[in-house]
Amino acid sequence: MAISIAILDCDLLLHGRGHKTLDRFDIETVPDEFLLTTFGFPREFIYYLVELLKDSLLRRTQRSRAISPDVQILAALGFYTTGSFQSKMGDAIGISQASMSRCVSNVTKALIEKAPEFIGFTRDEATRQQSKEEFYRIAGIPNVMGVVDCAHIAIKAPNADDSSYVNKKGFHSINCQLVCDARGLLLSAETHWPGDNRYPLKKWLMTPVQSPESPAEYRYNLAHTTTHEIVDRTFRAIQTRFRCLDGAKGYLQYSPEKCSHIIQACCVLHNISLQSGLDAWTFERTEATDQSGEDIDPTDTVDPEALRVRQELIQNHFS
Repeated sequence: MAISIAILDCDLLLHGRGHKTLDRFDIETVPDEFLLTTFGFPREFIYYLVELLKDSLLRRTQRSRAISPDVQILAALGFYTTGSFQSKMGDAIGISQASMSRCVSNVTKALIEKAPEFIGFTRDEATRQQSKEEFYRIAGIPNVMGVVDCAHIAIKAPNADDSSYVNKKGFHSINCQLVCDARGLLLSAETHWPGDNRYPLKKWLMTPVQSPESPAEYRYNLAHTTTHEIVDRTFRAIQTRFRCLDGAKGYLQYSPEKCSHIIQACCVLHNISLQSGLDAWTFERTEATDQSGEDIDPTDTVDPEALRVRQELIQNHFS
């Protein structure tokens, strides 16, 4: 005789029927310290995220047994800040590991939708001038709008295009290029490229002098290094706050496309937190990360006009 087999949702078994959304976890009942240590952010910031993303999250969970936006956000924050779907994280908010994964996907998509609102170069002249002044105060380089560099985020070997994701260090990665202002606010975040980039000298992109000879060139290089350190610090802060991006915790266990989306979501969260008043470098680790953007094209391939612009900069400000 045939036996009927029912496929059951483990969350349904745990929580039963009867509500449109499952109230597995009440954020109001837990102390501030628990939220900060478990999910990486303070209570008021989590409330702000719920308000910011709840419409998108509700659209994505219109099933009869939808998980509430606040639980979805806590699940995603738990993954971003710890780098794992540990069962104890799901237990803390009352959902299964499979539901944790779905929550991360939903919140990641919702954050990416918000990227244009939080990541971008400002068109406001007063703000641009303030940014230039903040950079100038760091080391005396004028008219700087942002600093750029790349970091490799380790990923598992993809099924297709395997070799293109192998970097010069020999592991699979996504080359994440960030541009930030003097406060560590991201102005651009490109998170979908494999391979290694090299930065050429351009009229709008100043690189160090590869073989400095004069005192002015040495002073310029020192100022360049000091200013450039802002983006390095920002990378370190992001990878420290969002441990899912930290190679020391292992690599992201997804396709390159999904890994790219997770990186982008963390970049959006970084900017949201900074614009909400949180310190960009609160959780910065002290050791330097191994970035890929240090390679520079040889000077014999550089635009002569760009060389002229850099030389004028050196003569006018570092002689």
